[in-house]
Amino acid sequence: MPLHPDRLFPADPATRNIARRLFEAVSSLPIVSPHGHTDPRWWGANERFTDPASLIVTPDHYVTRMLVSQGVSFEALGIGEAAERDPRRIWRSFAENFDHFRATPSRLWIEHSLETVFGVTQRLSADTADEIYDAVAAQLATDACRPRSLYERFNIAVIATTDSPLDDLRWHRELCRSDWTGRVVPTYRPDAVTDPDLPDFQDNLERLAAISGIATTTWDGYLDAHRARRAAFRELGATATDHGHATPRTADLPRSEAASLYGRACAGRLGEGEAELFRAQMLTEMARMSAEDGMVMQLHPGSHRNHSNDVFNAYGRDRGFDIPVPVSFTEALGPLLNAVGMEPKFRLILFTLDESTYARELAPLAGAWPSLLLGPPWWFHDSFEGITRYRQSVTETAGFYNTAGFNDDTRAITSIGARHDVARRTDCAFLAGLVATHRLQEDEAFEVAKMLAGELALRAYRLD
Repeated sequence: MPLHPDRLFPADPATRNIARRLFEAVSSLPIVSPHGHTDPRWWGANERFTDPASLIVTPDHYVTRMLVSQGVSFEALGIGEAAERDPRRIWRSFAENFDHFRATPSRLWIEHSLETVFGVTQRLSADTADEIYDAVAAQLATDACRPRSLYERFNIAVIATTDSPLDDLRWHRELCRSDWTGRVVPTYRPDAVTDPDLPDFQDNLERLAAISGIATTTWDGYLDAHRARRAAFRELGATATDHGHATPRTADLPRSEAASLYGRACAGRLGEGEAELFRAQMLTEMARMSAEDGMVMQLHPGSHRNHSNDVFNAYGRDRGFDIPVPVSFTEALGPLLNAVGMEPKFRLILFTLDESTYARELAPLAGAWPSLLLGPPWWFHDSFEGITRYRQSVTETAGFYNTAGFNDDTRAITSIGARHDVARRTDCAFLAGLVATHRLQEDEAFEVAKMLAGELALRAYRLD
């Protein structure tokens, strides 16, 4: 069935009409995607995608986690040493179980992608699996579905990737040498060399030294190596860093204590709780660097990664077994904010998987500290209901202008337009409710809708 033009709009006719008008004003605005996980090679090499399953099913942990929860094996989805290699069979497993996605954001994204990218309006099922597979495969064989063509079809203004400091950024350099005018920028994600709990942490420090040209055997050298890599990222257009710590804890140790702690981390001799202390110290050090170079800092805490030991050991990371956990920000961010929170060049965008913190902590913090902005609903809450709850929780305390707009945070290239469509429709529905209850004038709602659709993200990430 074709997508309904009023999807996600209010049921009340008068409020729905307001939402329609607002959405018409923003639906075709350029997409700003300042945080995500698309593969830089896609943009640099611009190669065709090989088949529908490897594009839509296998790499999408939203898809795989739901199917695994219903008893579908990882192997049937193309994952693991004994994985199914026939993409059509993988697609059939997906289609036969598509009913499990009813009322989920994944269904919205997938059906939007199938219709707007591939022209498919039939409902995916066991009966339609092969026909839809063939239709998508035929489109993937054309130049219209190469990554750069999709960038242009989606009307993307800028998109950011997320990259390790150990990455040589080859594909970003390739883009800079090309004559393509799309804007793809890297983001500095230093977790590989700031988390001593990683089994290859010491090896990563050596690799950091090699790629930066600065010895990392001392605390000062280690920090300078970060500064060098940040500068290399900025040369390729980066405006932001990203930090995937489990907690938002920060620390501000005296230099001698920080250097001693780093020495123990290098030697693999950290005591109980010291790995977390090191990560906390590094968040503050990264904040100091951001206050110097102006790179916007993002913090993504609150996920228990790889909850299933068996799944992690057999299939690796990012297989859908990352689960939200409670977090608290007010005390945890105190050392960092008291160190640089009032510095004019410092900016920190906060994300959470713990919705209980929206009204209790995050909105009051962002409503006071000039350096703080609230990131959009992330991961499990990137949905109609999640975005609505977020707006209801934070707007009265933080307003709209202490938020960072929307980012799609996606690995699935065809869902970029879908996710922004959902966000814009949800925001327009929320604004329509404010107008209908006389808390906002309609001309103001049009201004805010445009800000939420892209302008706030451009400003928040200093991409303008």
